[in-house]
Amino acid sequence: MSEIRLFVTTTEANANRILDLMSLEFGEEDYAIATTEIDEKADVWEVSIYLMGDQEEEVQPRFLRVLQAEYPDDVIQREVIPDVDWIAMSLEGLKPVRAGRFLVHGSHDRDKVQPNDLAIEIDAGQAFGTGHHGTTAGCLEVIDKVVSARNVRNALDLGTGSGVLAIAVRKLVKVPVLATDIDPIAVRVAKENARRNEVVSGIDFRTAPGFHSTAFADHGPFDLIIANILARPLMKMAPQLVAHLAPGGSVILSGILAEQRWKVLSAYNGAGLAHIRTIWRNGWVTIHLMRQ
Repeated sequence: MSEIRLFVTTTEANANRILDLMSLEFGEEDYAIATTEIDEKADVWEVSIYLMGDQEEEVQPRFLRVLQAEYPDDVIQREVIPDVDWIAMSLEGLKPVRAGRFLVHGSHDRDKVQPNDLAIEIDAGQAFGTGHHGTTAGCLEVIDKVVSARNVRNALDLGTGSGVLAIAVRKLVKVPVLATDIDPIAVRVAKENARRNEVVSGIDFRTAPGFHSTAFADHGPFDLIIANILARPLMKMAPQLVAHLAPGGSVILSGILAEQRWKVLSAYNGAGLAHIRTIWRNGWVTIHLMRQ
């Protein structure tokens, strides 16, 4: 069954208000709601809700009712999301990747696992984050350093994708992990990957549209927060992310191009975090910060 995106195009100010209204309407249900900047100069934003095809008849009138309360002129648009296995296409010919003590590999490379490896098996699937990209590999390397050096009692994997980072934390230390994503398909794939890696408990996978979900308050504050997303949303969410970080806690940020590093650091320094280290991989950076 196809996944559907219903969305409206609006300004940033209106997008934030619509997101709040949508969260009130759908916040306790398993729908992903998100805002996306389309054109910075023209102030064009989209507010989207993701659902399966058989849910559209029930969700579309509720979305319309939310808009009519304050934005009656906004028009709901519809997009069918292509059922394309992007990771399967990108993984052809890729080899196992080492990052710290981790070895991320496909099922066809199980023979490459060495006795002391922390092996994570991730095959092609419909979610980002296989370990081959510089951002994911950088996160794995820093996770290894942080968990080895500090007492981590709980963790958050924000934007979990394939679940590889949540699985990595759980393989290193048996602490509760909350793993969230705005895409319900990614959450389903991440759960399957956790089972494949024999991590059958300890990770709570949730579909959550940012920090509007009650899951964060239920599980936090967190000693370790990992967010492998993109620079612009990372900068925007800095105050909320830091608000969910425990005293002395660590934050690992990635999805950041090297030239964006200083802007991201500035946002998180301004939110009260201190820079510990930066790892550079293939034009991307992974940043480790701490709350003092």
